[in-house]
Amino acid sequence: MIKNCIVPIQIPDPAHRNGPIYAAIADAFAGDIEQGRLKPGVQLPPHRQLAHDLGVTVGTIAHAYTDLARRGLVVASPGRGTIVRNLDSIADDPESGPGLIDLTTNRPATDMFGGELAETLGALSKRRDLSSLQDYRSDAGAESHREAGAIWVSRTAHLTVSAAQIVVCNGTQHALCASLMALTRAGDSVFTEALTYAGLKAIAAKLQIGLHGLPMDDQGLLPDAFEDACKAGKAKVLVCVPSLHNPTTVTMNEARRKAIARVAERYDIAIIEDDVHGPMLDDHPSPIAAFAPDRTILITGTSKAIAPGLRVGYIATPEGMTRQIIAGIRATTWMATPLMAEVASIWINDGTAWRIIDTQRQELAVRAARATRAFAGFGYECPPCSLHSWLKLPQPWRTEEFVDQARARGVAVIPAEAYAVGRLEMPHAVRINLGAARNRGELDRALQVLKDVLARRPEPLNPLA
Repeated sequence: MIKNCIVPIQIPDPAHRNGPIYAAIADAFAGDIEQGRLKPGVQLPPHRQLAHDLGVTVGTIAHAYTDLARRGLVVASPGRGTIVRNLDSIADDPESGPGLIDLTTNRPATDMFGGELAETLGALSKRRDLSSLQDYRSDAGAESHREAGAIWVSRTAHLTVSAAQIVVCNGTQHALCASLMALTRAGDSVFTEALTYAGLKAIAAKLQIGLHGLPMDDQGLLPDAFEDACKAGKAKVLVCVPSLHNPTTVTMNEARRKAIARVAERYDIAIIEDDVHGPMLDDHPSPIAAFAPDRTILITGTSKAIAPGLRVGYIATPEGMTRQIIAGIRATTWMATPLMAEVASIWINDGTAWRIIDTQRQELAVRAARATRAFAGFGYECPPCSLHSWLKLPQPWRTEEFVDQARARGVAVIPAEAYAVGRLEMPHAVRINLGAARNRGELDRALQVLKDVLARRPEPLNPLA
């Protein structure tokens, strides 16, 4: 118990704590700040005083305070020490200022957990086998990394697989590329949703494969439309995003997933199930891979749940398909980066990964609630655990007009056309990435701008002469 702090905080007993002590200290302060027990403007105890009170090093306190700053909860003020921030204002953020608020990047809603990374890299630097992380490894990944991948898939996607079925890669974009290389050739076509991840469009163009967009509803891909396309023989592979679909945020229910699996079985269609957003779901439905295990490749990774720079992806392959996938890994990057895969494995095994995900969910829930209030009365979809949201524009707005006028007022969002496949009729809508704002105050400012734009009538676009 810290007695000299304005509001005492309770640090968990080391015997009942997962992860490093600095993270527990940061979490304890964060809880008091979030619950309002530590008010904006309160000064946290000086580093040396707190270190003495807790019986830890000054460096540990520095790590904890840095972690709090990265979460946007405190700010270092010259001459005043570490101050609790006003979470509803960015006025006390020295890096804040006028300029574009870019809500186009689909990134986590909290900062990059540099304290955890520093702690892990520090421990790694003392290991005798450190040099082995600079050497070539198996194309599929080291055995320990594949074992960690199997744990990740089991906990985040609710799919039990063996380490032998896991291929480690450099992020889910790499996983998608390697999987398509295994299943397609130049000139082939692939089924996907009518609105799909822009990264898939980029890969398809480079691999010279066509995309055939299929209709969706508020539960995702329509099984009847999928079956009609299969009957027409237009493709032999389906790529879909059943969990927190990008961009619409839709999560398929289990009945819909079973129906998609049955159609794929009837027409001998291979499935690539992109589950990169799945780890954010608190209650993940059984994946399509659970209903069609012999023909479904499930891909997932750490970039959305933990940090985009921790580019570690996991491909859960059907029995007998691993060699084909590995060939794609070898042809692109030869192997996943061992150091990054080691960091991810450590965090999966010591609980850091799950603590980070919980922190992400808590922050996203706050941001989603604010956005939902801002867009009350409009066609707005924002699950409490999603990094991105989907705003359907009311008449007479057209997407390009809204995007242009929002940007002119300092906020960037992504139009529906960026995700369109083929020439099916597109909704007038935009994707808004709530996690992209640096803090809640910046998000509130952006939401107010977008709300103000919606309240206006569209201004004519300026055509070229």
